[in-house]
Amino acid sequence: MDVVCLDMEGVLVPEVWITFAEATGIPELKRTTRDEPDYNKLMEYRLNILREHGYGLKQIQDVIATMDPLPGAKEFLDELRSITRVIILSDTFDQFAKPLIEKLGWPTLFCNTLDVAPDGMIRRHIMRCENSKLTSVRGLQSMGFETIAAGDSFNDLAMIRASRAGILFRSTEAIIKDNPDLPHFTEFPDFLAELKRLLGV
Repeated sequence: MDVVCLDMEGVLVPEVWITFAEATGIPELKRTTRDEPDYNKLMEYRLNILREHGYGLKQIQDVIATMDPLPGAKEFLDELRSITRVIILSDTFDQFAKPLIEKLGWPTLFCNTLDVAPDGMIRRHIMRCENSKLTSVRGLQSMGFETIAAGDSFNDLAMIRASRAGILFRSTEAIIKDNPDLPHFTEFPDFLAELKRLLGV
């Protein structure tokens, strides 16, 4: 019994922080898990920049409301969900994800949450559990599922390596170079074909 575990940002939807960086003109916020392997360190960096510029949750949500899934992502996900179980494992937050998940047809999402002050400023991020993607994959495996995992960033590598098969999708040259044994795809039809092959469909 298989479960396909997918990263969300960079795989199914654009990177929220990059989109917000472009909307606000703050280039420092373009730094993502493709650049920084330590997610807690990255989030502290981001939250400090938000405080410096006086931006809170509402401003981020306003930008997210303008975002759409990557071209072809919903169709890819719809077909994949018609042949197997799919869970999106993301380090995003409940307060960010809802409009994007709605546009993707409400797939199952495991993510994190934010502690937000009454004035809308983000006080801190709260991880659902330590190493949430890897922990989720291992939890699924403990229930008798085999996992196939795919993502684009450093924080996806642990779940990819712990799964029976792993795929990089639209990853960086550095990550691809450091993981030459992992198949890499840039287009949804090729990505779907590889998943079907792994699933024996």
